[in-house]
Amino acid sequence: MELDEMKLAWQSLDRRLERQEALNWQILRERQGDRLRRGLRPLVWGQLAQMVLGVAVAVWGIGFWHGHLGIWQAMACGIAMQVFGTLTVIFTARVLGMVHAIDYAAPVLDIQRRIARLRAWRVKVEAPLFALLGSVIWIPVMLMLGQYAMDRAGVTWGGAQGVLAWILLSAGVSLALVGLAYVLLRRFGRRRWMEDSFAGRSVTRMEAMLDEIARFEKE
Repeated sequence: MELDEMKLAWQSLDRRLERQEALNWQILRERQGDRLRRGLRPLVWGQLAQMVLGVAVAVWGIGFWHGHLGIWQAMACGIAMQVFGTLTVIFTARVLGMVHAIDYAAPVLDIQRRIARLRAWRVKVEAPLFALLGSVIWIPVMLMLGQYAMDRAGVTWGGAQGVLAWILLSAGVSLALVGLAYVLLRRFGRRRWMEDSFAGRSVTRMEAMLDEIARFEKE
């Protein structure tokens, strides 16, 4: 009888320990989820600020070309800024959507997959596109500022061939510099650093935290 009572007591104790362990594990996962969520907040704030900037650029472009109808140089610059601002908003919304889709209560492997997709999007799609666009977007900005000055002075554009030649030369030099920088960074073994920079500090920090959690769970 005493042996049976001891067995029942041990079984009851085992169940309590299992429930306690499950509760502790749940609390740990919730804390880890909060930690992961906080880790991506800087990225979210940065993307929201970028979205506001994109809207402002697009609105500026629309207002500019609409106010200079009939001047093809000015209209082209305004439309270029509108497109650039619109792309900024679209790509920012894509990143925010990918962040919002992360379930912090999901298994670590699932979160790692989503973070890997976020990194791939920022490194392989977003960064190359905006590296190219960002290297030439200063050209329409300068022309727009020049247009404002001409509006105040009451003068018009000179020969179209001269403007086109300057645009093409400036764009070619800017793109060449971007390409040269990319080649040099790869040649000097800085590709990983470059990709981490494109992905963003929040993403790289999240990857490190997930690796730490995965090692803890295996132990």
